[in-house]
Amino acid sequence: MSVIREDRRLATDRFYAILDELTERLGGPRLLKDCTQADGWPQYGVEFFLEDGQVRAGENRLRVVRVGSHALRATSQATFWTRLTQHRGPVSGSKVGVGNHRGSIFRQHVGSALLQTGQWSAEVEMSWGQRKVSPAQREAEYPLERAVSERIGAMPLLWLEVPEREQRIFIRANSIALLSRCTGGTRPISPGWLGLDARNENVRRSGLWNSEHVDDPYDPAFLDVMEARLRLQS
Repeated sequence: MSVIREDRRLATDRFYAILDELTERLGGPRLLKDCTQADGWPQYGVEFFLEDGQVRAGENRLRVVRVGSHALRATSQATFWTRLTQHRGPVSGSKVGVGNHRGSIFRQHVGSALLQTGQWSAEVEMSWGQRKVSPAQREAEYPLERAVSERIGAMPLLWLEVPEREQRIFIRANSIALLSRCTGGTRPISPGWLGLDARNENVRRSGLWNSEHVDDPYDPAFLDVMEARLRLQS
């Protein structure tokens, strides 16, 4: 094994050790479908989604399948909770459980994969991911949006409070780069992973529900930042 591959393995082990300690501090991961605004979310953070059936190499513990954050632009007013609700979809009102994949690239990726594994109309296949659609097309997408909400809502979620925007950008980008199969991480993908049917090539290649930073080198210094933030996690 080369020094580079060994360094990546050690960095990956350290990454998951941080998440293990984070899991203890949080009292375990949460399922997004069970969450409410009153659950005590930070204003700013980084999200780590796991997925049933997807395990770490050589272990019987779940692996991270998506790393995300929010308010990455200085002008953004988004909070951590509002971003989570975009992923999950509404829990009340006339469109409960429907969601809107045009407000969450995570939803768009998951929906594109579900399109390949079920019976959906040609109209939905054509409109999914398009920015401008008619009200009738949007309504035709509702069943698939509900299926996406169910899939994401069942994924265990961990989060790290990170108030500083530059640190959120740094942790998100380098977590993805470390875990991406494109550059030597996240091997192997457990059989039957839905993401292998996603339209986006980077999702299929990386083994993550992410399309950015999957071909980037990682800076191991992001692990120091994660550990420092973990010490401050309530």
